[in-house]
Amino acid sequence: MTQHRKRDKNLGLAELVAIALGGMVGGGIFTILGISVSMIGNLTPIAIIIGGLIASLAAYSYVKLGLYYKDEGATYSFFKRTYPKSHFSAAAIGWFIIFGYISTLALYAYTFSSYAISSTEFANDIQIRKMIAIGVIGIFTLINVLSVKGMGKIEDLMVYTKLVILTIIAVVLIQHGSTSFEGFIGDMAMDAKNSSTLSILIVASITFVAYEGFQLVINAVSEMTNPDKNIPRAIYSAIGLAVLIYVVISMGALFAIPSEDIIKNKEFALAAGAGDVLGKMGTDLVILGAILATSSAISGTVFGSSRQMSVVAKDGYLPKWLAIRKKNIPINSIVGMGVMAAILILIGGLELILEFGSITFLLVSLLMAIANYKLRDKTNSSKVLTTFSILGLAIGGVLILYYEFTAKWEQMLAIVVLYAVLALGAWIYSKKNERAKKIT
Repeated sequence: MTQHRKRDKNLGLAELVAIALGGMVGGGIFTILGISVSMIGNLTPIAIIIGGLIASLAAYSYVKLGLYYKDEGATYSFFKRTYPKSHFSAAAIGWFIIFGYISTLALYAYTFSSYAISSTEFANDIQIRKMIAIGVIGIFTLINVLSVKGMGKIEDLMVYTKLVILTIIAVVLIQHGSTSFEGFIGDMAMDAKNSSTLSILIVASITFVAYEGFQLVINAVSEMTNPDKNIPRAIYSAIGLAVLIYVVISMGALFAIPSEDIIKNKEFALAAGAGDVLGKMGTDLVILGAILATSSAISGTVFGSSRQMSVVAKDGYLPKWLAIRKKNIPINSIVGMGVMAAILILIGGLELILEFGSITFLLVSLLMAIANYKLRDKTNSSKVLTTFSILGLAIGGVLILYYEFTAKWEQMLAIVVLYAVLALGAWIYSKKNERAKKIT
């Protein structure tokens, strides 16, 4: 086991659940809503629940490996320590997971800006949207640099406030929507006839990115109280709450907003729909909820992923300057995450960012399940559950790839090129690392 030097333990269960929920209930739900409704209509809540089950399968191995290794490097460190002789694989996992976090950071910031200007004359101005997205990343980069405890308290406030607001919005939309419960069930039955099981499972796999964030709890292992109890409690509680919130939000949208409007205004559909039903107050309330949701997601993702980036850099698989810390805060990694997310916002489209994130987190979650299967006796894991996790995550990954190749092959090509560039970077650093170790 890794021996950690004594540190201040600033993060309790409430903060850890907030970090996980902050990472999950962010841009994902607002972005996947339009994509899901366009593919399967009123079956969207079913796909969201299945996506939550896939996330729970992934979480099982993360919890077991997290309790066994207690390493803030999380995904990267788990794989490296399970397969210690595989330098390129460790480097590739490090690069993939870090850039997966960068993509979700960009997604959350992009969604923040979409909602922030949704009721203004600049709503469709892409350049202003990108500038605001970069600005909000800068703000939360600064907050994370200044204080861990301050970040935790701000995260608590934003996360639990947004949960209340989003729940109120969804319930009010359900009550005031033009669709009755019977009508909703009837439309769901019709959509079930028109949609294949395959399309539902594809949407469930795409929604996986909306559950990305629970892993961030493990990145905080050096700064949390009682990790043996708080890691599983925080992760499973956060996933359960996220499923509930997503289902209620999606039902609220489907009850009150015509499907064609959800699809058309997918980047800020909830705000547009709430305005039609509840007037300006409804729009403002949704915008506030979305801004809080994406803000907490940005803050939590910067916090967790920067610690993982610092560990990868310390091991020599990223530039060494990214490993530098001050008062245990990985300042250079925090700034590095912010800068790279800003670059991705400037060059990437929303759906490309979303689906790169989904594929990446399904892939690394599958690798974690395989690693946990290898160590199942040491991690005290169920062979049946771990095998089921591997199968479920593998099927989810195949379904996303199938969808990309058949529906958006140009986008898939861009993702493949991005993976090739990341693999090349990982290969270069793994070779440098091997040469350095031979010299010493």
